[in-house]
Order: sequence, then structure tokens, then C-alpha cells
Amino acid sequence: MKFLLNTLIPVLFLSFVFAQTGKRDYDDELQYQNKVINALNEEIQQLRSKINKAETRERSTVKRISDLDLEISLTEKLIQALKKEEEKTRARIFQLKENIQKNENELEILRARYEQRILNAYLKGQLTDLERVLSSTTWRQAMYRTHYLKIISEIEQKLTKKIEKLLIEIGQQKLELEVVLRSNLNLKRDKERQMSSYRNIRINREKELNRIRSDKKSLVNYIDEKEAGIQQLESIIKKVLEDKARFEREERIRQQQQILKTKSFKALKGNLPWPAQGRIIAKFGRQWNPKLKTTTDNPGIDIKGQPGSAIRSIMNGVVTTITYIRGYGTTIIVDNGGGFYTVYSHVTNIQTHVDSEIRAGDVIAYMGDSGSINGSKLHFEIWGKGQKLNPEKWLTKK
Repeated sequence: MKFLLNTLIPVLFLSFVFAQTGKRDYDDELQYQNKVINALNEEIQQLRSKINKAETRERSTVKRISDLDLEISLTEKLIQALKKEEEKTRARIFQLKENIQKNENELEILRARYEQRILNAYLKGQLTDLERVLSSTTWRQAMYRTHYLKIISEIEQKLTKKIEKLLIEIGQQKLELEVVLRSNLNLKRDKERQMSSYRNIRINREKELNRIRSDKKSLVNYIDEKEAGIQQLESIIKKVLEDKARFEREERIRQQQQILKTKSFKALKGNLPWPAQGRIIAKFGRQWNPKLKTTTDNPGIDIKGQPGSAIRSIMNGVVTTITYIRGYGTTIIVDNGGGFYTVYSHVTNIQTHVDSEIRAGDVIAYMGDSGSINGSKLHFEIWGKGQKLNPEKWLTKK
């Protein structure tokens, strides 16, 4: 934490310490940089418009792919259902073929039996049924033969007709199932072609989506580069504004010194007045801190004084900063010209404001305990050319 506190003020000062020696047209620089930033912002707006359009196309393509996936899923289910139906139909046709074969075999047996009877009758003298009856030796035998022949004839006729009818019905069923099977196969082939078409369309849409996303990513990266450029330009503008403000302060301090006929800050080393009444409780540089029980680096000196006692400017200058810094409390920074700055911390009841001109001895605040852990005191620093200086070497000897 102490390291952090000791680096906050140096960072704050380093942005003020580079005085410009040459003549510069700050307004032209600022105008040019602002024109570039405006042009970049316009380009970024156009790029964002392209990104919005790309995102619209992306959402549309994703929706189309999603709809296509649904179509593919439904078509796959339909193809699977048609395959199952095809299997059932083929199994049914196979069963019908077996039934036809079985009945054709039975019909063939009947026909063979009938042919055998005819052949036997021919070999035995080609007797007619009537002759067989008349050749009976008894009346009972004749009746039996008559009844037997009649039954045999009727059975054979009925069985033959039944088998022939069954063959016709089975054949008709087989034909109908074959028609259904062909229709099923045609529909399945159509759906498979449709599925292939869907997959090709999906591949193309995936390529389109990847292309859209790639283009969008390129646009986003390009915008990031442009925005980074704007940030760099804004940093340049900030630096130009700081340089301009520093140049103007230097000029004001120079004019003030001419009017008051005072020496420069550097020329007054060892003769500058003390900023407050009191005793030094923490010297400049590395010191042992008994409370923290460690060695700390003090970038200035700490002066213990009466609460509410006056804090005075040690030199003419312009107030650049009034802010609150953790560990230092309310802080005033004064540009004293020639690259020199003075810092007044833990102050209260501020009597000046940013950009105001002050003279040596002016009361700029009062001693307080803002941000202090050991009561009212003034933390005082002197910076020259970006380097922290020992205030005791610049102030008058006590």
C-alpha cells in the first residue's frame, strides 16, 4: 500500500513536467487531431452499420439452418418409418408367395391324383363310373360305389374351386402389396433425394454463416483497431492540451515574475519560505517507521503544526490540481515555473482554485488531518524536472 501511495503522486506529476521550449501552434494541432478523430468516428459508425446488417443476416441464416434441421429431422423420421413399412410389406409379400406356392402344390397334387385316376381307369379298361356301378356284384356294393364316387367328385370339385379361388385372392393381395411396395420405394427414394438436397443446402448455409461470422469478426477487429487509434489520438490531444496549459502557465508565471521582479524557483534554492509553522516529524527519503515497523520512502517532509494554522505558498505560481489522494488526503499542486512543482497534502478549508495565480506567502489552505492517521500535519513536496527533491535543501534554514 505504501508503495502504491508513493507512486500515485509521481505519476500525477510526470504529466506536467515536460515544458515546451519551441513555438507550437497548439490550436492547429488540436484541430487536426479532432478532424482525424471525427473521420474515424464516422468510419466506425459506418462499420457498425455493416456489423448490424451482418448480425441481421447471421440471425436469418441461423433461423434458416434451424428450420432446415427440423425438416431434415422430420424427413429422417419419415424415411425410417417407410423403411419399417417396406420391411413389413416385403415380409407380407414373402408370406403370400409361400401361401401361393403351398396352394399351388396342393392344387398340383389334386390334379396329379385326378390324372392318376384317369390313367388307372384307362389301364383297367377305361370303365366309366356307370360301368363300375353296374359291375358291382351286390346291390350294397353298387350303392357304396355310387356314393363314394359322388363324394370323391364333389370333394375334388370343391377343393379345386377353393384352391383356385384362394390362388386368385392371394395373387390379388400380392399384386396390391407389390403396388404398395413400389409406391413406398418411390416415396422413400424421393425422400432420400430430398434429404440429400437438404444436406447440401445445409452445407451451403453453414458456409454462408461462417462467411458472415468471419466478415463480422473482421469488422469488429477493424473497429477495435480504429477505436484504439482514437484512444491514441485522444491521448495525443490530452498531451497537447497539457502542453498548451503548461505553456500558458509558464508564460503567466514568467510575466508574474517580471511584474513582481522575483527570481526563478531554481535561483531561490535554500531561501524559500516555509509553507507552515511547526516541527518536522518525518524527513525526506527512506526512514524507519516505528508504527509500521518497516522502512518507508517519504517523497517529501511532514510538518506537525496546530490544527487550522495557515498553509502558505512558498513561491509564485499557478494552481494546477486540487484533488483527494488516498493516504495523502486533500492535496494542492502548484506549478511554480521552470519545471518545478510544489505539493501540499492533508490540508483543509481550501482558499484557492484550479488555474488561479498565487504569490509567495498567499494562504492557500489550512492545516488539517485529511487522510492522516496521526493527526493534523502538512505533507510537503518539491518536484523539479520530474524528480522528487529534498524540501529542507530548498527552504530557509531554521
